Amino acid sequence: MSTTAEPDYQISKRQLRRVAFSSLIGTAMEWYDYFLYGLFAALVFNELFFPTFDPVAGTMLSFLSFGVGFIARPIGAVLFGHLGDRIGRKKTLIITILVIGISTGLIGLLPTYAVIGAAAPILLAALRFIQGLSLGGEWGGAVLMAVEHAPVKQRSFYGAMPQYGSPVGTVTSSGVIALVTLLPDEQFMAWGWRLPFLVSFLLLGIALYLRLRVEETPLFRQVSKSDTSKRIPLVELFQHSGVRVLIVIVMSLFASGGFFLMTVYAVNYGENVLNIAASTLLVATMIGAALEAVGIYVGGNLADRFHPWKVVAWSGIASFALTFVVVWLLASGDPILAVCGIALGIGMLGVPYGPLGTLLSQLFGTRYRYSGVAVSYNISGMVGGFVPSAALALATALNGSVWALGILLGIIMLMAAVGAFLAGAALNRRPELAAGE
Repeated sequence: MSTTAEPDYQISKRQLRRVAFSSLIGTAMEWYDYFLYGLFAALVFNELFFPTFDPVAGTMLSFLSFGVGFIARPIGAVLFGHLGDRIGRKKTLIITILVIGISTGLIGLLPTYAVIGAAAPILLAALRFIQGLSLGGEWGGAVLMAVEHAPVKQRSFYGAMPQYGSPVGTVTSSGVIALVTLLPDEQFMAWGWRLPFLVSFLLLGIALYLRLRVEETPLFRQVSKSDTSKRIPLVELFQHSGVRVLIVIVMSLFASGGFFLMTVYAVNYGENVLNIAASTLLVATMIGAALEAVGIYVGGNLADRFHPWKVVAWSGIASFALTFVVVWLLASGDPILAVCGIALGIGMLGVPYGPLGTLLSQLFGTRYRYSGVAVSYNISGMVGGFVPSAALALATALNGSVWALGILLGIIMLMAAVGAFLAGAALNRRPELAAGE
């Protein structure tokens, strides 16, 4: 069981539900954006924004614009982590959600290369960079809003709320893309591709309304009352918790690297090697997202009964074992079994992902917690963004073998387990961290 102690504040159930939902919708926007941009980078951006290059080079450049967001995330984590620790979680999250929603929506309004020439891809890359900056502060802040408001005995349950953003964002983006691709090709290329990005303006309105109505976290209010120094949270972070930052980077790689391996790389493998229809693979990702949501629920509840680090550690080991099943299903060459393999690979990530946010929040003190969670998680996320490329390089060395996916996914899940055991050891040495001090 957790060693946490009950804090001296009470939160109404209504306020707690509002905090939880506002945290969820922000991270849902984050995953909606990433999945949406990644698919359109492959489908249309090469023709709309990089038409002067041959198709392969244009696709590579469109993927590079996708990668810009990963590079920007650690920078955004430093920026918004500092703000979150100095001016508060609520104010910072209002800024991040505004920047995410506006920058994503503006992509849907961008003139193409045919209209403004070379300025079009430059503006696209700039908006992508701005998205990455804001996303660097979004997930960590959303987790802290949920965890720092929650009762001690339900911290993992509520701390899992931002993680539901992954399946919700994936299903929403998949559904919207499925609808717009029903348009005739000419209409899709002319204006249909813009619609999913414009939906972000609607999501922004909902998220902003909710975030304006929630209160600052009680833990931050307690710290800020007695803190009048001109401290720099990032400096404090590395002075007191540098080793824990490294642990989180190793442990959290599955959240991005594992996910993109099972969506971007596995879907590409299914389409190009197994010749499975793209629509069928889209169904596989949606089923996987539903399974992931179930896993998040299970992981969050188990973590409140036992301890977040134990759930991440042992589910990481279980996921390592399931990696062999995933590879076997994909290697069968049967479309139905391959779909099951992709869905299982995505779904199994849910159990360790559920309590991850709560575990990260326990590893860092309140004074620099936003910086600690945001910086470590987003460095890991940046590395994870390049995992599909690493899988492609390994597959080339292995003559196209599906074991390229299996090897990398297995290593990533073992890293999650090892990192969680190390986190548990750190918390056992410093029980006051688990108490949220």
